Amino acid sequence: MLDNVRIILIGTSHPGNIGSVARAMKTMGLSNLVLVSPECEVDGKSIALSAGASDVLKNHQRFATLDEAIADCGLVIGASARPRTLDWPMLDPREMGKKVVIEGAKYPVALVFGRENSGLTNDELYKCHFHVFIPANPAYSSLNLAMAVQTLCYEVRMSFLDSNSDVELQEEYPLAHELEGMFKHLEETLVDTRFIVPAHPGLVMTKLRRFFNRARPEEAELRMWRGVFSSIQKSLISAKATSTKDKK
Repeated sequence: MLDNVRIILIGTSHPGNIGSVARAMKTMGLSNLVLVSPECEVDGKSIALSAGASDVLKNHQRFATLDEAIADCGLVIGASARPRTLDWPMLDPREMGKKVVIEGAKYPVALVFGRENSGLTNDELYKCHFHVFIPANPAYSSLNLAMAVQTLCYEVRMSFLDSNSDVELQEEYPLAHELEGMFKHLEETLVDTRFIVPAHPGLVMTKLRRFFNRARPEEAELRMWRGVFSSIQKSLISAKATSTKDKK
């Protein structure tokens, strides 16, 4: 199961941090490291600070976008220390660990970490099903990247060690690229019905993303929603054709 846990770092700017993250991962039994648009290379400093976890560095994957990195994941959790204007479905580290272990038995899951100085952007967080927040000392909550990764990886490992072999995921959740396809279809439908005005979209899609992430539709439910959107679009096309015919 631990091989299905993907640690994703976005826009990392210091090679030493990548090495320290690899070390944090390996001590907890995780090895799947992914870099998204890093601003530095894995170098000698990375290897030195990995302290024996150079195999994690050697086998890391690299992607240009977060969408590519999570396309085949069924669960995506974004780690962030900053409160957001629009609240996102939230997990504490212990809840996160349990959810990762249960769902990681079935498909790849991702823990996403942002840049050292600014974390995840809102758009990146909105591509995650959940937001995990480490409840550090509010008077001094300074966790560096490797510390944050170590803390969450520890919770995953403890949940894994405590789990029973007969724990199975009953629900069939869609993968990230399937969910993105649904969001795109939803937006197209709302534009077709003029609920969304492309020039002034506002926060409609962001709020709908939050709604669906909170509801966590299963695969069958997602297919049903896609059917609803297609039905609406077909009705609009039919109505438009009828109107054009009547005018003639």
